[in-house]
Amino acid sequence: SPQGRSKKKSRKHQRFMERRAVLEQKGLLSPHGRPGAQTTESGLETHTTLTKANGTTAPCCDKVPKPKRVVSASLSPSASPDSIARHHSVLLSQGNGSSKKVRTSSLVLRPCKYVAIDCEMVGTGPQGRLSELARCSVVSYEGDVIYDKYVRPELPIVDYRTRWSGITKQHMKNAIPFTVAQAEILKILKDKIVVGHAIHHDFQALKYFHPKDRTRDTSQSAVLKKRAGLPIRANVSLKNLARYLLHKKIQVGCKGHSSVEDAQTAMELYRLVEVQWEKQLAHSLPPRPPSPVTDPAADSSQYLDDQYWPTDLMASSL
Repeated sequence: SPQGRSKKKSRKHQRFMERRAVLEQKGLLSPHGRPGAQTTESGLETHTTLTKANGTTAPCCDKVPKPKRVVSASLSPSASPDSIARHHSVLLSQGNGSSKKVRTSSLVLRPCKYVAIDCEMVGTGPQGRLSELARCSVVSYEGDVIYDKYVRPELPIVDYRTRWSGITKQHMKNAIPFTVAQAEILKILKDKIVVGHAIHHDFQALKYFHPKDRTRDTSQSAVLKKRAGLPIRANVSLKNLARYLLHKKIQVGCKGHSSVEDAQTAMELYRLVEVQWEKQLAHSLPPRPPSPVTDPAADSSQYLDDQYWPTDLMASSL
């Protein structure tokens, strides 16, 4: 009979029911159960959450399944370089050896996190030996143009270097001041992974230093050089890398380079070896510090034991 079954309840369960009533009276117990599932005696929902002394909550059940490790689908714009590289590493480990899976998974970091940049400089100062910014182009991961403007140098132009820069006097008529361009460009580069070829020259022209861990310089990539069959220490031009690996011709003719084309080519080269490149970066990071020792009192599977209950609740429930 129902009356007989209730007498068979263990003393441990009875203590739990008494303590739950105390928690309910103190406002520390909030029911989270299924609609319509109520106890016959108190009208409380069967599934409740228990607030412990340390402020954490645990489901009121004997066994609590351990949560599975879930990798975040995306990173915040302010994610640290270590987080970005380790994120790639985890995605690579989830690929199970399939480059297709890895390439699909790593899409979570694209396209907003990656841009490619290329700048064209003109000569200023004595005999035109100083290099100042005259054009800057920034493209997205897909190669779409985000920024492309002509920039008026701070000093008078002595040498337009048209054969290489493509800059002429005509371009300077509608050019914007350097300080304005610098502010606009740095706003785009903030918190981004920036790709470029011999990119230190571009940053120098911008009077800017980008974090090394967020910089991908195709002129220094061992993966690209190896794939092109070139020595690791060789100085290789963007034009030759494009010819060897992308089978395309750039920087041809006598009208100078196109900073848009160069930026798009650098991004194409990066995408060609992205998985291997990021894997190397992830493996080069220092190991994570060991996890702190777990406090046994925080184990929700043991919450029914007397030793994990606050003293004042123990006294009031007995």
